[in-house]
Amino acid sequence: MSLRINDIAPDFTASSTEGEISFHDWLGDSYAIVFSHPRDFTPVCTTEFGAVAQLAPEFEKRNTKVIGVSVDSVEDHQKWKNDIQQVAGTPANFAIIDDTSLTVAKAYDMLPAEFYLPQEGRTPADSATVRTVFIIGPDKKVRLTMTYPMSVGRNFAEILRALDAVQKTDGAPLATPANWVPGQDVIVALALDDAAAEERYGALDIRLPYLRFAKDPS
Repeated sequence: MSLRINDIAPDFTASSTEGEISFHDWLGDSYAIVFSHPRDFTPVCTTEFGAVAQLAPEFEKRNTKVIGVSVDSVEDHQKWKNDIQQVAGTPANFAIIDDTSLTVAKAYDMLPAEFYLPQEGRTPADSATVRTVFIIGPDKKVRLTMTYPMSVGRNFAEILRALDAVQKTDGAPLATPANWVPGQDVIVALALDDAAAEERYGALDIRLPYLRFAKDPS
């Protein structure tokens, strides 16, 4: 069964380019972005991992660890990192998991529908993970999921924006409107009446009885 928002993210122990990782221990009190990709030494994946490498300082500012998952070995990952650095202009200094056993891919439901065909009907491509993304909170719960087909590269600027929104609203009576970016007004939840909302967040911009904006409390 696929993971849902607020499920506890499955724990696992796996070899990685940064040594053996026990996921929940490795996560500690940080957020995490867990993202899978089909194979090493493939064009779209190389551009994606390059994008993540370039954004590493932004993830660090947000107390967020990044970990990649694929069905290739640590040895292949280490060799592939040279190509990623050549494309991105910066090293990929984040962990990439060896999931040749498909343990993580199965636990996080990262495999395409074709993987579940009878074995005689499958090809090697059917065991390649699709492009999934999970944002995991410090409490080990799934905060957000995204899934892309293998032919579509992910927009990591959007993933960073989504991380900002998750962190902005975590444990707060707030939500973010469509296309929100940090610094823009946020929506105050109806759990607070107008007086309590104004006391906590200042003057409200009330567009509808159920739609109340406040300045970003950054």
